[in-house]
Amino acid sequence: MAGTLAPERIRVPDSAEDIEIDAPWIVIVWDDPVNLMDYVVLVFRRLFGFSKAKATKLMLQVHNEGRAVVSSGTKERAEIDCARLHHHGLWATIERQS
Repeated sequence: MAGTLAPERIRVPDSAEDIEIDAPWIVIVWDDPVNLMDYVVLVFRRLFGFSKAKATKLMLQVHNEGRAVVSSGTKERAEIDCARLHHHGLWATIERQS
């Protein structure tokens, strides 16, 4: 008969300072000289389900300011969104939201 394993001890944080909260990650789309504005709006609408007005606003932010935040969430979600944007030919990066 096999022996029973004792449960592992879990360290409980002493205070709120010991708890590290994972800050959300953001996905940034950068301006590029290749993609047409209409195409960027189309990609934003398809990938994120944005209305035409919101997608256009974000596209204009990318065009005029050089970048726009298009999504936020967990690191895994941000990596997926970034990869999807790359697949559609857009320049995108992720970073931890400050």
